[in-house]
Amino acid sequence: MKNKKLLFGMSLALTALALVYCSKKSDSATENLTTEQKSTASDRSTEAVASSNISIYGAWHAGSEYCSWATVRTIPEFDSKNHWLIDRGDGQPSVNLIVLSFVNPLKLLNKTNDAQTVNGIPKGMTQDIVNYFKSKNIRVMLSIGGITYTDDWNQALSTNATQLGLNAAAVAQQMGVGIEIDYEESSNPNLTGLQAFITSYRSVLQYDASGNNHAARLTIDLAAGDRWLIDICRKATTDWLKTTNPVLDYANAMVPSRQPSNASAAQTDWQEHINGKSNFNPVIPPLAPCKFTGGLYIVTSRNAAPECINFNSSLIKSTGNYVQTVAPNGAGTTSGMLGYMFWAAECPSTRRVCTTPPNSCENGVGIGAQTYGIPIPMQPLRQQ
Repeated sequence: MKNKKLLFGMSLALTALALVYCSKKSDSATENLTTEQKSTASDRSTEAVASSNISIYGAWHAGSEYCSWATVRTIPEFDSKNHWLIDRGDGQPSVNLIVLSFVNPLKLLNKTNDAQTVNGIPKGMTQDIVNYFKSKNIRVMLSIGGITYTDDWNQALSTNATQLGLNAAAVAQQMGVGIEIDYEESSNPNLTGLQAFITSYRSVLQYDASGNNHAARLTIDLAAGDRWLIDICRKATTDWLKTTNPVLDYANAMVPSRQPSNASAAQTDWQEHINGKSNFNPVIPPLAPCKFTGGLYIVTSRNAAPECINFNSSLIKSTGNYVQTVAPNGAGTTSGMLGYMFWAAECPSTRRVCTTPPNSCENGVGIGAQTYGIPIPMQPLRQQ
C-alpha cells in the first residue's frame, strides 16, 4: 500500500499523515463475531450473494513497521495481530487478496543485501508470510514503490528498467505472488522506462486471463480520480488497461488524502476513471469499470474506521450498489467495478491505530466479505 516525514498536499495523493508512516492505502478484544452479528450478516448475505458483482476484496498490508517489513516475524506472532484477515469469525477469510507493501524498486534492481533487505526484498516479506495467506486461499501480491520510494523508482527506471522488470518477474515466480506497480511520480514520470519495465516483465510472464498463474498478475495503482498522477493515468488507460489486448490485469484507484465523507464523494472520484477527462489535453480516455478497484481507509487518525469495525455504518455498505452496478461510459461492456482495496492492514502509521486486537476488522471488512459473498479463492476476473 512510505515517507518518514509529514506530507501535505494533493487532495488525491495517497497519504496517511503521521510522524512515521507509509501511505498509498472495536471495543471488544474478541476476534470472533457475536452470534447476533453472524446472524445479521447471514440474513443480509442471502440476497447479496446471488447478485454480488465484486471479485476483488483485498487489503494492502503495511506490516508492523510502517511498511518497511524490515524484520523477520514468526507465524504465531504475526497471526496474533492478523488473524482477522484469515478468519472473519465463521472460519472464512475477511479478504481474498493481500498486497504486501512496499518493496524498494532501486533495491530490487540492485538485489541489495543489507540490514533490512535480502536480494532486494524486505526481510519481513518471507515465504512463510506469503504462505500464511495462500494456505487460506488468499491471493498475495508485492507492491513495488509507494510515495517514499518515488525517487528510487525514477532512478531505477533510468538506470535499467528492463532489468528491474526481469528481477520483479523472478521474485514473482520464486514466491508465487503477483506484482503491483505503485509509482507515484506526479511530475514528468518516466513512462518510457515504465513501459520497458512492463514489457520485460511480460516477456517472462504473459498476461493470464484465467488468473491461474499468480505470478502473471501485474497491476498498477492510480490516483483516487483522474486529477493526480495524470500522465500515468493517461498512459495506463490508453495502452495497458484495455479490455481488448490487455497488458496489465487491472488498476487500483488508491485512497485520497482522507476518507471520503460519504458515498457520493467516494463515487465521484471513481466515476472520473469511468468517464475519463475529455477536457484534458491530451485527453484521458474512459476506463472500463471491470478494470479497476476502489480504495477505502480502514483506519483513520487514532480511531478504527467504521469500515473496520461497523459494516452497517461503513462506506463498504453505502457504496456497495454503485461498485456492483456502475455502468461503463465509453469503455467496457459490463457493469460494476472489480471491487475494493483497503488501506491498510496492521500498522501504516504512528498516528493511526493498528488493525490489531482490539481494533481488528472482522466486524467491518469481514462482515462485508460475508454480505457480498466474496469469492474465496478469487475467481477469474471479468474481462469486458
